[in-house]
Amino acid sequence: MQWPAQVTVREVGPRDGLQAEARILSPEEKVRLIDALTEAGFRRIEATSFVHPGAIPQLADAEAVMTRIRRRPGVIYSALVPNLRGAERALACGVDELSLFVSASETHNRHNVRRSIAESLAGFVPVAKRAAQAGVRLTGYVVTAFGCPYEGDVPEEQVERIVAAYRDLGAVAVYLGDTTGMANPAQVYRLCRRFRQRFPGLELGLHFHNTRGAALANVVAGLQAGITVYDGAVGGLGGCPYAPGATGNVATEDLVHMLEEMGIATGVDLDRLLAAARLAQELMGRELPGFVLKAGKRSDLVRAVREREARGAARDAAGSQGG
Repeated sequence: MQWPAQVTVREVGPRDGLQAEARILSPEEKVRLIDALTEAGFRRIEATSFVHPGAIPQLADAEAVMTRIRRRPGVIYSALVPNLRGAERALACGVDELSLFVSASETHNRHNVRRSIAESLAGFVPVAKRAAQAGVRLTGYVVTAFGCPYEGDVPEEQVERIVAAYRDLGAVAVYLGDTTGMANPAQVYRLCRRFRQRFPGLELGLHFHNTRGAALANVVAGLQAGITVYDGAVGGLGGCPYAPGATGNVATEDLVHMLEEMGIATGVDLDRLLAAARLAQELMGRELPGFVLKAGKRSDLVRAVREREARGAARDAAGSQGG
């Protein structure tokens, strides 16, 4: 299998990760986390969401966060926006990218934003025009693209129509979201191959939750289909407040570790990312589900075993000389 030489990993922990956490971090704590992720080398960071404060109180401080982070040239700091009002708030803070979101499931979309899919897409038109006027990137999420907890299977044609609608709005990228971890590798490969052929000029990305432990397997299926953009949340933070049973996104450090071990470059400093994951764990006050955060890097394990064996050999040699 010929893997891509390089992929882009988008860090979405500060937005998608924190929005479903019971503990609400202060703006200062969020800034510390985002700055640590910037230092780790991410080129794209989803920093916050400009939704109504009453809807997602965990992100009610979006302006305070966006205006305090240490921004590095070349890094795209994006924000999720639900409507034109949210877009105006985001643009006033100097975001580099506006992200829209709609569910592929009518039921989930009504639970999420109290609108039909058609109403959501119609509401995106003024946002797209405003993004074009401001000269910022426009991207779109298709939530529950691989299955819905309310409706079960989602027709691929429905997902395709939404991707086409985003393209027609001028989106430069569309991310397919596995909101409750219902995707499987065969489905991911099939859908991604289909959409790459259908939308050759559009960047497609994948956003997996690890609800059933299949996130990394689904990433591999995406790689086989030629997808080179993936979301992750530091430490495996997050979930979806409107999706029963949803757990966190795939842990970014697990994703980066796997990709780098496969010889696929990410441009992310894994040691600094792990430091950011430990910071996230400290800030949340609980153990986070990331595996590499617990087990360490593969190279660390090999080095530790070799060092232990060398110490044992030295003790044995000293013992034989003493005898």
